[in-house]
Amino acid sequence: MQIQRSFKGETPYGTLYLVATPIGNLADMTFRGVETLKAVDIIAAEDTRNTGILLKHYGIETKQIAFHEHNAMAKIPDLLAMLKEGKAIAQVSDAGLPSISDPGHDLVKAAIAEEIPVVALPGASAGITALIASGLAPQPHVFYGFLPRKAGQQRQFFESKKPYPETQIFYESPYRVADTLANMQAVYGDRQVVIVRELTKIYEEYQRGPISELLLYLAETPLKGECLLIVSGNDADPLMDSQDDLDIPQAVQALIDDGQKPNQAIKAVAKRYGLERQAVYQAFHGL
Repeated sequence: MQIQRSFKGETPYGTLYLVATPIGNLADMTFRGVETLKAVDIIAAEDTRNTGILLKHYGIETKQIAFHEHNAMAKIPDLLAMLKEGKAIAQVSDAGLPSISDPGHDLVKAAIAEEIPVVALPGASAGITALIASGLAPQPHVFYGFLPRKAGQQRQFFESKKPYPETQIFYESPYRVADTLANMQAVYGDRQVVIVRELTKIYEEYQRGPISELLLYLAETPLKGECLLIVSGNDADPLMDSQDDLDIPQAVQALIDDGQKPNQAIKAVAKRYGLERQAVYQAFHGL
């Protein structure tokens, strides 16, 4: 067990700060974020050129070092050594919160293993920002990040998530959105979807509607800019007339694929669908 008291604990080491950066509009930087970037000894940036624009805008002169997916494993020991010397380091991604679709998570795990304090500074997050303005249910929701690129892998992924009642959040390239929606429709049916592009920028746009309508629109109007997909969850009532349509093994396996242990997944499916736990156990194991 490990306890970190971020601001009252005593440690001989420096602190690793995870600093959120704007997802488009530079004015979305927080006061605390600016002051932290000025005060630390080093900024570990996903792209020093991109972060350099932010630093110049706010008059921040702190030295940067490149820290991205291609050099992360080589750089982490150096960063840990600096932290152990008492230096303060801020890690930033190109946009939004560190550790979301960047190598920050590996650095966080390594710092925690060495009992180095890790402090997160809240700020812009594309997925949550898009969700609250989407019009789809904000709670519960599931954030998945980037989808598999290949059609077969995508459909397999969607099959595993089809029963989920939660609103789903995805990042996607504008060049793949139409194909992704077609794969999604083939598995999910004609669910409600919101395409969000150029969030916080001058061309910010929300396209809301069933998948079929958005596909027709995209056929005439190709997308540009950074995109997110917000997708409604499965709103079928699991306790309707019968549970004949419920694929119990698939529902359990979906939860296992999401990181739950088999017994936890069996218990969760039984509770969600009002079934006896033993019946779910037997169906999953083919007994």
